[in-house]
Amino acid sequence: MMKHGLQIFACNASRELAGEICQRLGLRLGQLDISRFSNDNLRVQVQENVRERDVYVVQSFTEPVSEHIMELMITLDAMRSASAQRITAVIPYYSYARSDKKDAPRISITGRLIADMLKTAGADRVLTMDLHADQVHGFFSVPVDHLTAIPAIAEHFRRHHDLSNMVAVATDAGGAKRVGRFSERLGIPMAIIDKRRVSDTDVKHGEVVGDVRGRDVVIFEDEISTGGTLVSTVATLKAAGARSIHAGAVHGVLCGPAIERLRDADIDSVVVTNTVGLPEEKRLAKITTLSVAPLFAAAIERIHGGQSVGALFE
Repeated sequence: MMKHGLQIFACNASRELAGEICQRLGLRLGQLDISRFSNDNLRVQVQENVRERDVYVVQSFTEPVSEHIMELMITLDAMRSASAQRITAVIPYYSYARSDKKDAPRISITGRLIADMLKTAGADRVLTMDLHADQVHGFFSVPVDHLTAIPAIAEHFRRHHDLSNMVAVATDAGGAKRVGRFSERLGIPMAIIDKRRVSDTDVKHGEVVGDVRGRDVVIFEDEISTGGTLVSTVATLKAAGARSIHAGAVHGVLCGPAIERLRDADIDSVVVTNTVGLPEEKRLAKITTLSVAPLFAAAIERIHGGQSVGALFE
């Protein structure tokens, strides 16, 4: 029996991270049986007594995204059917946060749709990290605790780099607010790239707004997916005279040609977190992965105890 009525479970996308969270809290990871019927339908059975318990289900929306979303939805519904007192969906990486606006005719604002589905499935609240855009928080009709890994990544750069010659760089104007928080925490100046997105995979870069000549620069993003934006930003910064180039991102999605692009790019180091699991074949020497398990563990402990989660960042 879990102490204090707190139980943590994980679907298949986040078992390693959930195990780290449990280790920090001195808990055993709850048991789920996730299997398939012969017609390929998913089946989830909770193999613990969760009646009147405070339950947390950890699952990032990583590849295959639709599969992992359905795992989470069915697991939440199974928890509700098993009479859990409160169910929190812990989603370290909420990929559909990028679908946050109607930027073309006849499309879905899918970030909001998934938020509605989570409530329907049984989530009483959501715990997530560094949504692509702050307004996505407003898509949810249940309470949301929105964590950030900016302090952890900033602290890594503070410990391992000379900040006296460093500049933080936003890859476009949309990321300026996020990079502003990062640069303020480090006490360094920032610059912005004039970026124009033509399509999901085609990005054109213009001039650097700010001084990077002879400076050590750190490109900061919420996520690195295919690496196209990052690599083209590196080329732009090199042309502008940057001395060395580093990158930091919360979510190291690293899909498609990302690893090949990073391997070949003129970039000194890349720092990501483990909101997205990084398999062995993607672990380049220049990539450092920071664990966000301590932060999620502290947040879960505070939510369970009725304490402020915002106090973690004060």
